[in-house]
Amino acid sequence: MVLNRRKFIKYSLFSSLLTYSAGSFSSLYASNSNLSLSDLNIGSASDILLIIDMQNDFCPGGSLGVKDGDKIIKNINLIQNKFNNVVLTQDWHPKDHSSFVTEHVNKDVFSSIDMPYGKQTLWPAHCVQGTEGADFHKDLNTLKANTIIRKGFRKGIDSYSAFWENDKVTPTGLEGTLRAMGVKRVFICGLALDFCVAYSAIDSAIAGFDTYVIMNATKPVDLPGSIEATFTAFNKYNINKVNL
Repeated sequence: MVLNRRKFIKYSLFSSLLTYSAGSFSSLYASNSNLSLSDLNIGSASDILLIIDMQNDFCPGGSLGVKDGDKIIKNINLIQNKFNNVVLTQDWHPKDHSSFVTEHVNKDVFSSIDMPYGKQTLWPAHCVQGTEGADFHKDLNTLKANTIIRKGFRKGIDSYSAFWENDKVTPTGLEGTLRAMGVKRVFICGLALDFCVAYSAIDSAIAGFDTYVIMNATKPVDLPGSIEATFTAFNKYNINKVNL
């Protein structure tokens, strides 16, 4: 499928991300951007690694594949060895999910519809429950994870953040899980930097967790302006960029 980039830019998460950053592009760098994981004494019971949506449909060859998305898996597996607490997220849509363009007549992929919770982008069908596209990539080590959060399984609500469905009212259960575990610091990697990783990081920071995005264990979609908007939002919410 050929992506209509003009419509994608107009209606995508990028436009929603700007609401977090108030449309400001004054700075491209989040605080503490030169930190490395080795500087942070990671791995205590109050630290958690959150791995976002490392599924076949978001990797090259998938219906919403991110360029070179599979090339971060080696680093993600190395990072997991430094943590006692690991959470995986998994997009988990019913085959007739309301965000799929195939469920709407005379609508184009990446166009927008109005939902009770606001604008909703229409995506190609992806990460359908029980399909190969919804499976974690075969190279990802899933044995370290003690929690898997499935999101987007409600037919009428899409979900980008690991913490909240798109209505911002329905929780995924992740925040409560982290609080029950006594987590203080959340380290985030996976796909994609400027969309689901960004939404998850913002919600983590809003929830009061010290939040870090591991830059060499994530890849962006990289639409015009999307990375810039992401870093501006990271600055606004004191989200740290770190490296392995």
